[in-house]
Formats: sequence, structure tokens, C-alpha cells
Amino acid sequence: MSDKDFLLTPIKQTETGAFKLAIAMQRRASQVGFDWPDSVGVLDKIHEELEELGQEIKQQSDKSHLQAELGDILFACCNLARHLEIDPEEALNSSNDKFYRRFNYVETAVTAQEKQFADFSLEELDAFWNSAKQLEKAEDKD
Repeated sequence: MSDKDFLLTPIKQTETGAFKLAIAMQRRASQVGFDWPDSVGVLDKIHEELEELGQEIKQQSDKSHLQAELGDILFACCNLARHLEIDPEEALNSSNDKFYRRFNYVETAVTAQEKQFADFSLEELDAFWNSAKQLEKAEDKD
């Protein structure tokens, strides 16, 4: 069987972007019955992949093993996004925006006290972060 005869080859040759490629391949595999029946199965797979990454970290594996396991997690997360009909690129952009807003809040809290980040413990910085989260939740209720 030549490479051009495989079901995923046309997708791999035309899709750009890792998230789009992952979802396109998963969608094609699903069309021939290779798919989880629901999002719970995908979520279980993500937990399994997280465990595998955890083991690699504990074993202090080299970067290539860690990258492979992290890639498996990202691939499984794309599959979950597909099952939930969520664009993973949009989801990540939304989380990037949320991190940006919250970190700006933390930075404002630090500079308001005329101090540097190094003057605070991680726990203190995390308390600022949690304040930002609470503020966002309160604003969402309005």
C-alpha cells in the first residue's frame, strides 16, 4: 500500500496548523468508526495520557519522551474539542486573553504596593490571581 492510498494522507498533505490537522484526521478516522462513542471516553483518554506524562516526568525522561507524551495530551484535547464541537484554537485564544487580563491584575496589585514581583511569595501572587478570578466572576454575574 503506497502512502497515497492511506485515508489520512490527503488530509496530512493539505491541512495547515497542528490543531486543524489533528481534528481533520480525527474526523476522518471517525467516519470509518475509529472514534470514542462520547466525550467521556475522550476525557478518560486524556487522564490516561496525563498519567503517562506524569510517569515520564517522575522518571526524569529526556525531552523527546516528554514532548511525545505532551503531544499525545494535546492530540487527545483536540479530540475532546471535536466531540464538544469547540474550536481548540478559539478556546486557547480565549484562555490566553483570560491569562493576560488576570496577570495584568496581578501586576497592577504588585506595582500598587510599590514593590517588585520578587518581593512576593508565590502564595501571595496566587492570592492576587484568585482576586482577579473572583472579580471576573462577579462581573460575569452583572
